[in-house]
Amino acid sequence: MKIFLTVCLIILSICCSACSKDVMQDGYYTAEMAEFSHGWKEFITITVKNNEIVTVEYNAKNSSGFIKSWDSAYMKNMNSIVGTYPNEYTRNYASQLSEKQSAENLDMISGASTSGGNFKVLSSAAINQSKKGDSSIAVIK
Repeated sequence: MKIFLTVCLIILSICCSACSKDVMQDGYYTAEMAEFSHGWKEFITITVKNNEIVTVEYNAKNSSGFIKSWDSAYMKNMNSIVGTYPNEYTRNYASQLSEKQSAENLDMISGASTSGGNFKVLSSAAINQSKKGDSSIAVIK
């Protein structure tokens, strides 16, 4: 009987350790693109608490660190051409990630689909960092 219980406990601990790889650890996790595109480098930072994404910051910065969604001239120009702008689509994508807790099945925004694709990749990287408990910045090529 003792051998049976010992074997059961070993199997249970193996199963639990395999499952725990999908658990996000509390902390702040960031992923950013390796390169600037059209003068901007996109990034995401998520905050995880109790295996749940509780905050999401998604944006882009230029070489001086200025945040894209703060650029009023860029916003006006982009909005007039494609019907959306960084402050709108970054919040939308961030809200979707908070709601769905996954980078899968995000609704792409017309006029910001390239950023949407980057958001999916960045989100997945940040989530993977959280599952490893690795708070270093994941750089996406």
